Amino acid sequence: MGELGARYLDAAIALLERLRDKELPAVDDAADRIARALADGGRLFVFGGGHSALNAQDVVYRAGGLMLANPLIAPGNQLSVRPITTSSAVEKLPELAAPVLDGAGLRAGDVLIAISLSGRNGLPVEMARAARERGALVIGVTAVTASLAESPRHPSGTRLLDNCDVVLDTGIPIGDAALDVDGVPQRIGPTSGVVVSAVMQALMATVIGRMAELGIEPPVFMSANIEGGEEWNARLLAEHADRIFYLQ
Repeated sequence: MGELGARYLDAAIALLERLRDKELPAVDDAADRIARALADGGRLFVFGGGHSALNAQDVVYRAGGLMLANPLIAPGNQLSVRPITTSSAVEKLPELAAPVLDGAGLRAGDVLIAISLSGRNGLPVEMARAARERGALVIGVTAVTASLAESPRHPSGTRLLDNCDVVLDTGIPIGDAALDVDGVPQRIGPTSGVVVSAVMQALMATVIGRMAELGIEPPVFMSANIEGGEEWNARLLAEHADRIFYLQ
């Protein structure tokens, strides 16, 4: 059975290599725009629909990460809800976007990174569309081929990729799963978690580097498990409290 593990890792590595070889110009473009928005006083928000909520949370409040990444959370969209199928129903509801954005106070000059693998469901599409209408910079993380293969569910007939200033294409295959296995009718081995996490971390690392190039010291978390880490984090969190909302 070790062969299946190796095949899965090979599939994931191939997708990561594709990101490195084809998507870095888009990552650099997005990072430059984000860094400039932050330099001008904008705030940074991240949102993911369904399982993509995990990828949004992955860049929030962690060692080596940018302190300014604030999660946008729609009630019921998290995988911690019960029954868990609620999250799939909530992801289809575009009308939830406005109260979430209102609660965050999202305004012109801010940045929203919206993550949705299919890019077809009402909530992530409306989050991007409404944020853009408010004058925010919108970066979309999606799977272009997979998204175009299915009809959009948003009333406008648009997808996430239609409502973004920059699109980062994960290249995840249709249906997400990567492996065919004899005796199993459905493909197995979802790759989106690994790949989207890599996209997000590559983007955030590039944003941090670009901020430094612009002469801005980026507030970056130090691990609280090393000496001096807690004091470092407390100082920077206090200094940037006006743009950090996940501690409230």
